[in-house]
Amino acid sequence: MSSYCINPFCAGRKNPDDAENCLTCGTSLLINNRIRLVCPLRALSENPFTYFDVFEVDDTGTQWNPVRKRRVLKVLRWNTPNLVKLIEGESLALQFIQHPNIPESTSDDFFTFVPTSPLTLHCLVMDKFEGQNLEQWIEASGKISQSQALEWLKQLVEILDTVHRSDFFHRDIKPSNIIVQPNGQLALVDFGTARRLTNTYLAKVSCSGGTNTGRGGRYEITSVVTPRYTPLEQINGQAVPQSDFYALGRTFVNLVTGMSLMELPTDKKTGNLIWRNKAPQIDKPFADFLDELMAPLPGQRPQTTRVILQRLEKLPLQSKIHRITRSKTFIISTVITSIVLGSFGTFKILLPGIASALVTQGQKLEAENKSKNAQDFFNLAIKINPQTTNNISSFYFEKAGRNFRNFELAKTYYERAIQYNPQDVDTYRNLALVCQYLNQTECVFESYEKAINIKPNTWELHYELGNFYDEFNQYDLAKKQYNIAIKLNKEAAAPINNLSRLKNREGNYIEAEILALQGLKFTDKPEIKTTLYKNLGWAKLGQQQYLEADKYLQKSKEIDPTKTDTYCLLGQIQDALKETTKARISWEVCMIAESTLPEVFIWRQQLLDRLSEDARCSE
Repeated sequence: MSSYCINPFCAGRKNPDDAENCLTCGTSLLINNRIRLVCPLRALSENPFTYFDVFEVDDTGTQWNPVRKRRVLKVLRWNTPNLVKLIEGESLALQFIQHPNIPESTSDDFFTFVPTSPLTLHCLVMDKFEGQNLEQWIEASGKISQSQALEWLKQLVEILDTVHRSDFFHRDIKPSNIIVQPNGQLALVDFGTARRLTNTYLAKVSCSGGTNTGRGGRYEITSVVTPRYTPLEQINGQAVPQSDFYALGRTFVNLVTGMSLMELPTDKKTGNLIWRNKAPQIDKPFADFLDELMAPLPGQRPQTTRVILQRLEKLPLQSKIHRITRSKTFIISTVITSIVLGSFGTFKILLPGIASALVTQGQKLEAENKSKNAQDFFNLAIKINPQTTNNISSFYFEKAGRNFRNFELAKTYYERAIQYNPQDVDTYRNLALVCQYLNQTECVFESYEKAINIKPNTWELHYELGNFYDEFNQYDLAKKQYNIAIKLNKEAAAPINNLSRLKNREGNYIEAEILALQGLKFTDKPEIKTTLYKNLGWAKLGQQQYLEADKYLQKSKEIDPTKTDTYCLLGQIQDALKETTKARISWEVCMIAESTLPEVFIWRQQLLDRLSEDARCSE
């Protein structure tokens, strides 16, 4: 074994394992009293355009990461502001985004180190995933099957769902940034170009959209470009979450063709990749879906990870239907049956085909914004073959998903989907979500009630309806739905967690404590655990058990250091314990950090009232 020197300007960076300092430049080989560089994960270079060195390291651990294990250290070689912002952003992203297949890194894992040469190195430590990246995997194994592609695509979209729900997007999805682990699970790495999705960011994109240059004038945003994987809006410095979907689609074209994207021709008129002839194992429904992910404009792609996951659920059935109707057996049997049955029988057999053609024509008219004419064709198709209602409903469901940012239009399409298939629970759920964005509360509640009437024993529906009641401060109705959800599934941590919070709001601290402890038994999800620990700390605070309350709130903060309500509760505990300096810091975060929780506003007002009273007393 060897130890490597962290100093990028050292002439002899490889050292014996037992050396304490570099034998060439004298820099300490033990970084931050915990980390030893074991081997470089990319070739060490003297090229001035190499910005980062990456090492596998032996990390003895910290209070946040007590287990000694092999990890990855990323070292920024140049102390320039733009590059420092990138590595700071990566550290922030890895702290916020909690997923087992995304590298874990804490605030303690980002630090600066000064070697013997006069420069400051910014260092970021993160967990290491064993396995090959997909670029290496394809070189060794060749193109993948459709079933493998579907499984991997679902895995990656589930990871991206966590990323996007954490208000980040990756901006550099490509095969070399995806790891196949020995257990077959994919991991997404290299968040060095990830960007936080904030109102400020969206404002910058919006302001930049109308410039002639496409670079946003005074609101230029750093662009990240990987040839053939990066969409045009990102090249123009205007990346949005749907930019990740474009790169994801292109990644899977690489995987299913086994070819570099540079080897594939493009359509001169549209710029789209011509790839299907290189992937005969991929059927038309799945190929169409990959092309939709790679659509030129963000609005033409699926708008959310949730929409993509719903579409992926439907793809196997669509593929099966496609294979059956195009098989030789199906065609031959249809011809034979028509001969046997004679002209009337032939006409009956042809009816589904006629209905299908009418549906296709209706879809074309809908795409041309001729909705009235489209519905005439759809209605005629249903008269000929009632089974086409499912196809029409699916068409409107997908069209709604593609227009999800235009809530009024999405609502119209979901309502049409329900018109043709009033038993589709997912459509009602999505309609409820759109109505929530539109502040149409009656529509929200009616949609959930209809979904629950169809599937009354689905605990998730009761939980989601409880969430809506909760958001509209209808707490008794929310509690009723949470209780039903828990009765249907005693291990459902999400409604247990929400019910615990409402018990705390009422002052029923013992019930809140029991519920929070119960919920912690049933979940490993960080986003739920952090809230359960917060609720447990809140319950202990209500019982004036301050030290225990502090212990649980600290656990909540370790999992997610961004929860405003946790700081508000910590401020109250620290006040009670006379820890004035800590209390002041906690209250400052409570007062300025973002939150929509009504209890946070109550606590803020209580603090302001107290400060006003103190000011009057001192006069």
